[in-house]
Amino acid sequence: MSARLRRVLWRTALTLTGGVETRGRLPRGGCVVVANHSSHADTAALLAALDARHGPAIGAAADYWFASPYRARICRRLAAGFPVRRSGGGTDDLLAHVPSLRAGGAVVLFPEGTRGRDGALGTFHRGALVLAEAAGVPVVPVGIAGTDRLLPKHGRLRPSLVRVRIGDPLPASATPDQARAAVAALHDRTVAEPLADSRVRKRIARVVGSPFGPPLAFAWAGAEALSWPLMPELLLAVACVALPRRSLKLSLAALAGSMAGGLLALQLAASGVQLPAPLTTDRMRAEVRHELSAEGAAAVRHQPWNGIPFKVYAHEAGRADVPAGDFLAAAVRARGTRTLAVGLAFGAFGFLAHRMRRRYGTYLALLGTGFAVGLSLIVAGWS
Repeated sequence: MSARLRRVLWRTALTLTGGVETRGRLPRGGCVVVANHSSHADTAALLAALDARHGPAIGAAADYWFASPYRARICRRLAAGFPVRRSGGGTDDLLAHVPSLRAGGAVVLFPEGTRGRDGALGTFHRGALVLAEAAGVPVVPVGIAGTDRLLPKHGRLRPSLVRVRIGDPLPASATPDQARAAVAALHDRTVAEPLADSRVRKRIARVVGSPFGPPLAFAWAGAEALSWPLMPELLLAVACVALPRRSLKLSLAALAGSMAGGLLALQLAASGVQLPAPLTTDRMRAEVRHELSAEGAAAVRHQPWNGIPFKVYAHEAGRADVPAGDFLAAAVRARGTRTLAVGLAFGAFGFLAHRMRRRYGTYLALLGTGFAVGLSLIVAGWS
């Protein structure tokens, strides 16, 4: 049951991060699985790909994964990991699993002993072959591709398709060089191609991922709070789907810009300056004046839901002499909640839908159409 739950867990996780494809299956009875190792995600890939009836257990470096009780607990429960010492005594750690192999289980080992770089396989140690020979079970080579893009060594998580190819069993008498050659051949045949992408998405991702991304969100939101007719949530819907990992920074920058623009609009209105406010109506302004007279600065809490632009609240608050500090506090609670929620929601959508990023152009077309229709209905409703 634990092995089945782990398999479901990691298949679900890898499906959300790009997908996992498996070819081949383990033989009946116990076996020692040997695989290439370039990423911590290799363990997740194997637990997702190997059948649960073997109850695969993963050999993990004792000096790394079992260096603290917390990390050891995570390793054991989520990856069925067991410690293997790399500085002496590792063979004894492996031989302790001979009974489980004879009972039909599977032990998964990374014979390189550590993660490699650039897809190049290192030297295979003999431990896996010693264990297989002692238990009288075959050695099964496995090639893994795509995990080095999914979670690079010392890198961050990013979407990638993962492929796992299970090869034909080798006899327990095989040499380390024979096992390495079999794994290398499987890996070379299993190289995962990058997911198809949209040129438009890549260009937008480059812009919002550059140092200019947050200032752009800040300027857009600030301009909208003054006069610009397109709300910052539209920019977040475009940018956060294109580059989900920047969602929080972009959302916070948009919120800061909106608050700065709102305070400036309030001060200008208090000084008698009238800025252009396209796509607003007299009825919107009348409604906001009524709310401000009844509730003061707290009236801005209605803004995220009634369709009236933030600039109207800022301008009318200035005309009504609402204290700037009170207005800012209320606006952060009301507008801030919406801006952050929208930005993070679109970021989550972009992450979950990354396998469809080649359709990003279609998404933009649907987004633009939906926004234009919605804006027209709001303006018409307040006319």
